[in-house]
Amino acid sequence: MKKLINAGKGFFGEFGGCFLPDELVMLMEDLSYEFGKASEDEDFIRELDYYFKNYAGRPSPLYFAQNLTEKAGGAAIFLKREDLNHLGAHKINNALGQVLLAKKMGKRKIVAETGAGQHGVAVSAVSALMGMECIIFMGEIDRKRQELNVFRMESMGAKVVSACSGQKTLKEAVDEAIGYYIENCNDTYYLLGSAVGPHPYPSMVKFFQSVIGREAKQQILKQRGRLPEHITACVGGGSNALGLFAEFLENESVQITAVEPSGRGLTPGNHAATLTLGSAGFIHGYKCLLLQDDKGDISDVYSISPGLDYPGVSPELSELTRIGRINVTTASDDDAVRAFRLLSKTEGIIPALESSHAIYAGMKIASQMKKTESIIINLSGRGDKDVQTVMNYSETA
Repeated sequence: MKKLINAGKGFFGEFGGCFLPDELVMLMEDLSYEFGKASEDEDFIRELDYYFKNYAGRPSPLYFAQNLTEKAGGAAIFLKREDLNHLGAHKINNALGQVLLAKKMGKRKIVAETGAGQHGVAVSAVSALMGMECIIFMGEIDRKRQELNVFRMESMGAKVVSACSGQKTLKEAVDEAIGYYIENCNDTYYLLGSAVGPHPYPSMVKFFQSVIGREAKQQILKQRGRLPEHITACVGGGSNALGLFAEFLENESVQITAVEPSGRGLTPGNHAATLTLGSAGFIHGYKCLLLQDDKGDISDVYSISPGLDYPGVSPELSELTRIGRINVTTASDDDAVRAFRLLSKTEGIIPALESSHAIYAGMKIASQMKKTESIIINLSGRGDKDVQTVMNYSETA
């Protein structure tokens, strides 16, 4: 029997909540309580800010991409340089926050899932920093695609476990990480990497990632003297997107665009465009827009970017899409690879393939805007991990 906890809490319209077996209900209630305390604890926030600055390297720059702007021929393009964080992605923000919370709760082990590997790398690093045992579940296919990140995780002491069921990608890694957590919950903290899952994870991840948007707003006001007309980010689960979007949601003058992977095409099994084509459903203990078939079975998904191939999405982004506060568009594998090459050649910045989806869409949007306007693109990660994939793609495309 499934049970809904904290009715009225953790919901964004009809989406969100916590739909879990009874044995996990109390764990989520305890986590919600501990997070609530920590988020209002000045000492906790002070310690988090210390590590943001001195370990992660925040604030990350807001960079005016002049060459890219000239190439697009429209609005001024600014890149929020999350790729310059320690370990090369926005994932470090959430990892620091949640490992500090786990330590505060007296946990000794961290278990997590990863797709592209950046979340796993961040969790491995912070676990090493905090003296915590770390176990990372990763889809067997993703593991082969991201051998460099697997080596990085193992170098920092993490045990990387292959998820070999189903499609052998991110969904299966989540499934197996949750299974491990259920069996070892007394001394283990489950560190979810995106703004998905049962309450309080979506709100918690947003809280730790919202530093991106706070910085970006301050930086654009300092550089331009006014808010941007548009902001955009790629969406898999939604952590980097909500990290940027959160600070601007109440600024109605700012248009917001989420960019999803259309992969090989918008036919079943060839994409992960959940906000675009999904319908309301349940996955991993929460309700969201979900890619599913007529019988309600979860559909196979695909993206060239292993961090984007998840059939669900943030419940908050689901609701923001439903009410029309955010626009949703897609970028294909071809589009992402072209954007990867373009940014590399025009600005000398090699982006992650996830971020390349946002670069493609942001360029297209900028080209249709006035030159007096501006757009912020969240460059959520660097592309070291994807170079081999792009090389292989170039050979076979």
